[in-house]
Amino acid sequence: MEEKELNEELHVIPEKPDFSEELLSIIKSDLKNSEIKEKLSEYHDYDIAGIFPLLEPDERKRLYRVLGDEEVSDIFAYLENVEDYITELDNEKAADIIEEMDADDAIDVLDELPEDKKEDIISLIEPEAQADIKLIDSYEDEQIGSRMTTNYISIKKSSTIKQAMRSLVKQAADNDNISTIYAVNDDDTFYGAIELRDLVIAREGTPLEDIIVTNYPYVYALETTAECIEQLKDYSEDSIPVLNKHNVLIGVITASDIVEAVDEELGDDYAKLAGLTSEEDLDEPILKSITKRIPWLVILLVLGVGIAAVIQGFQTLIPASLIILYTFQSLILGMSGNAGTQSLAVTIRVISDDELGPKEKFKFVFKELRVGFLNGLIVGTLAFTVIGIYVQFFEPTFVATYNVSGFAVSICIGVSLLISMLIASLDGTLIPIFFKKIGIDPAVASGPLITTINDFVAVIVYYGVSILLLVKLLGIA
Repeated sequence: MEEKELNEELHVIPEKPDFSEELLSIIKSDLKNSEIKEKLSEYHDYDIAGIFPLLEPDERKRLYRVLGDEEVSDIFAYLENVEDYITELDNEKAADIIEEMDADDAIDVLDELPEDKKEDIISLIEPEAQADIKLIDSYEDEQIGSRMTTNYISIKKSSTIKQAMRSLVKQAADNDNISTIYAVNDDDTFYGAIELRDLVIAREGTPLEDIIVTNYPYVYALETTAECIEQLKDYSEDSIPVLNKHNVLIGVITASDIVEAVDEELGDDYAKLAGLTSEEDLDEPILKSITKRIPWLVILLVLGVGIAAVIQGFQTLIPASLIILYTFQSLILGMSGNAGTQSLAVTIRVISDDELGPKEKFKFVFKELRVGFLNGLIVGTLAFTVIGIYVQFFEPTFVATYNVSGFAVSICIGVSLLISMLIASLDGTLIPIFFKKIGIDPAVASGPLITTINDFVAVIVYYGVSILLLVKLLGIA
């Protein structure tokens, strides 16, 4: 019994604390400002940001005074709907807070504001911070430059160990990303990177060159996130330098930026797989959501009309006595679409992770072809058996009228499933590879598009096989 209780206890995950009540109690207390600040310093900025919606405007303003601009700026980086809180402040106070933020976080806040208020606040920010904000804001949303931060430390490669340490201490007052230090040439072009630990333990007489990693990874600000997301993930560094087209170091992209970029890329790909032009959010205006969805819906409508026309054409070739075939049409189309969507999902993942050469592409396509064939064979065999039994014993009128076995119908369904699932797997593999080859995002080969194309193919295969076997060979009229 004791052993059982011990095992149960080992598998119980303790409940994590919720600091909301504690934080509200501190902020609403009658303690001196200095005491409130000291107590709040024991909590993470994210937790403090979480209780902002629970505070009255006057309580938040008191909190701003208690914590100071620098600490408030760290909290603002975690706020949702930050514009609601910025608008409570006069422009000068808002500028003081935003000025203390990393430039990339400052832009995120400013972009939430009305254009006139945004411009007024920027005009009140110190020139150096303004320059950083304008630099990052000059890049398009999909470019790496829009995600970088200017919060980094750089030193000249010609420095001594002592000079490098002195420069580190001086810059650390304004930049807290110090785990990796970047070495630059005299013209500020990127040269390499130094781990903080290596600099700290280096002896004074050691040449700085000896501890600089010159083959350190970097990205260009003009590159798109989609182009280099895999490189950023693969290196797993705390930060990676960002260069302009002249190889001058202008910023870094941090691990948290990379996580955010990966999350957005996955969300965008998921949206495209669902047939959207880009990701939607909860607060997005209805008209904007409609414009994202309608293009694919119109394309799919046209393709759907084509499928309907094909079915109508086959109706003139299939005798009315074979109306039983229409019962299983949705089964053929559904399984074909499912097989294609599975191959599509695997293909997009593979070609996003790897730069495949012709040999690897052929190997991958051949693998998916085998998978599609074997899946179709298994599903087709099951359908042949189950549907054959169903028609034979539960549709006696059909069997008696045409003096054919129920398995004559089910063989059409089994063969059609095999062929259509094989072709669907091929479509789901070749279409995204082709799209990437011609420079189109392979995720655009969306689930709805692949499904509709495979519906078209499945209809032709199903009714073609049925006419060949039942009408031509068995002579059912």
